[in-house]
Amino acid sequence: MERSRHKRELLNRLKSVEGHIRGVQRMVEEGQYCIDILKQTSAIQGAIDKLNVMLLENHLQTCVTTAIRSERQEERERVIRELMDVFHGGSNIGLHWREAAAETCHHVPEHGDANEAAETRFKAGHCVKSD
Repeated sequence: MERSRHKRELLNRLKSVEGHIRGVQRMVEEGQYCIDILKQTSAIQGAIDKLNVMLLENHLQTCVTTAIRSERQEERERVIRELMDVFHGGSNIGLHWREAAAETCHHVPEHGDANEAAETRFKAGHCVKSD
């Protein structure tokens, strides 16, 4: 994707999330029903997950591809280590990305098993289901 177009799409998505968060803030200030607020925060998380997928796709298609094609082994190892750190680091972001990746790659379990969806991984730039 063209760099400026990609950047514009990311910024638009971030502005949308920002507006959505402000709406939820108003809901809390007004004492809206908790379930309605939870539905909205879930929608925000979904939008952030989509943003993360867009960022990851771009990173895989640009930085990672360049590093993998590099003759420098330490560069190839560095980008793989970075990706592994994101997915297996101390944050929840890896879980959200794995779930989003499962949906994006059409490996959503037939019976909606979230644990099975979370086992989907990117390997060598391809989405594959782990055993």
